[in-house]
Amino acid sequence: MKKGSVFFGQKRGQVTVFIIIAVLIVAAAGAYFILRGSIGQFSIPADVQPAYTSFLSCLEQDALVGISVLESQGGYINLPEFEPGSQYMPFSSQLNFLGNPIPYWYYVSGNNIQKEQVPTKADMERQLGDFIESKVNNCNFDPYYEQGFEISLAEPVATDVSIRDGEVEINLETNVNIVKGNESALIKNHKVVVKSELGKLYNSAKKVYDEEQSSLFLEERAVDTLRLYAPVDGVEISCSPLVWNANEVFDDLQEAIEANTVALTTKNVGEDYFTVPIKGVGEEVRFLNSKNWPSGFEVTPSDGAFLISNPVGNQQGLGILGFCYVPYHFVYNVRYPVLVQVYSDSPGVTGNEIFQFPMAVVLQNNNPRESLNVTAVEDVVPELCTYKNTEVEVIVRDLRGTPVKANVSYECLGNRCSIGETSDAGVLEDAFPQCVNGYVVAKAPGFKDVRYLFSTTSSGSVSVIMEKLYDKKVQLKINGVNYNGDAIVYFTSPDVTQTIVYPQQKNVQLAEGQYQVQVYIYRNSSINIGATVTEQCIDVPRSGPLGLFGLQEKKCFDIQVPSQLISNALSGGGKEDYYVLESDLARAGVLEINSKNLPIPDTIEKLQDNYALFEENGLDVDFR
Repeated sequence: MKKGSVFFGQKRGQVTVFIIIAVLIVAAAGAYFILRGSIGQFSIPADVQPAYTSFLSCLEQDALVGISVLESQGGYINLPEFEPGSQYMPFSSQLNFLGNPIPYWYYVSGNNIQKEQVPTKADMERQLGDFIESKVNNCNFDPYYEQGFEISLAEPVATDVSIRDGEVEINLETNVNIVKGNESALIKNHKVVVKSELGKLYNSAKKVYDEEQSSLFLEERAVDTLRLYAPVDGVEISCSPLVWNANEVFDDLQEAIEANTVALTTKNVGEDYFTVPIKGVGEEVRFLNSKNWPSGFEVTPSDGAFLISNPVGNQQGLGILGFCYVPYHFVYNVRYPVLVQVYSDSPGVTGNEIFQFPMAVVLQNNNPRESLNVTAVEDVVPELCTYKNTEVEVIVRDLRGTPVKANVSYECLGNRCSIGETSDAGVLEDAFPQCVNGYVVAKAPGFKDVRYLFSTTSSGSVSVIMEKLYDKKVQLKINGVNYNGDAIVYFTSPDVTQTIVYPQQKNVQLAEGQYQVQVYIYRNSSINIGATVTEQCIDVPRSGPLGLFGLQEKKCFDIQVPSQLISNALSGGGKEDYYVLESDLARAGVLEINSKNLPIPDTIEKLQDNYALFEENGLDVDFR
């Protein structure tokens, strides 16, 4: 019995302990639920709460403004340092889009260095945090001051921003002290979560950029556009030159680039040419270009503003061909910007959000640029130009001894170093790099460029004489009668050749010197050349074992030349060596060139005769 009583007493004591523990757990839980609101709200009194809610609303608005700036400026609030472009490479480091500067993610600097400036998500978070810190003290609490509130904000201590898919979280650490009557609150940490597609849009924009850098899909399509809308290479049956106006070619090319760029899409719409499939991009992507944006178009060979290709087969001694053809091959460098806009169909807090950034599209020598590692490229200055230690005086004058204000540079071993500009007295004293048999180069508006051989191994002085250029009107005549039909006129001097396509061009810039003047006059003709078939035979290795020992046999095939109609043929002109005096250039208004008439040919043989007569024809060149 005692044993049973002892056992029963121990069991009752254990039950009591469990009851006490249960009561404590229930009490703790109750206290948690009762105090949870005041803990989560930092025990903010109800009278103070409206002012603090206004502060959080101000913080949210600042965040939305910063997000909008990031999206509109390619992920930047504070723009990178501006870098201007050049005549060779028209891009600066920013694209001006509707008055809004947007940093290029990829561009080519004015000195032909490839660069990129792609912000990371961490960069955007840091810039957004700095932006909010700079704006937070500008919150307007005037309505609460009128109600008797006392509100003070300390300088922000730290801001942590997290950009995620669908939202941006801001955690700001700063003391906000709010007093209303006998109630007050001091809040140190503040959290705002803003709904925004910034993170998703940036991720898609980065995928579009990476795809362009790896596959150069914009450049590949630019090559197609170039070959469709500009003369690149080919052959045409003709006995007169083919002439294109370069400005008209560039205008057509710009319009085609603008239209074809906006037609690009990343949506899967089948095997359409304008579809650019990019994995992982669910948002809408728009590609934009404008002919009003900075762009660059260059083509060689060219004669001034014209592309000219001369015929083969009508020259003296080539009559055996029996036909004429014009081969042409032009090489282009094309540079233009493309603005990429990534946006979502679903509207956010502020409507449809758009993240945009520009890229430069570059074709070199008719081909896409090479995709290079451009993350750590620095401006490169030729080593020669870093060691300017020879003092040289450069004196620039024209033929009459008048000082010329010119830009002076120095060329040596393929490098060119800019030195400076002469004073109003035509004198420049500066340090040059040391070089044997380099060239002092002087350039000035209205004068021919001058390259003067000069060694800079020791100090000295060099006088440079520049020849003034005069713009003269050209009037062609045939047998003394003014002619305003089609012609091509060449002015060839020892260092340069100028070409004018007459009558579209009637002006030429000339300086004193020796020129060979050539005039080719073309008029309507009707030369019919029938189709011909000629047999051509070549030696080829014999088939079978005999071919292994070098034995050959003849194999013949037919060459078919289609019939052609020559509607424009050489029917006048000639050439003359002529020394142009500056006195004639200064006083005369018109340069008259009189040539002899040639018969309009109606057979290929007579066309050949005209080219033989052309070589014998002289010209009467005179200034009036």
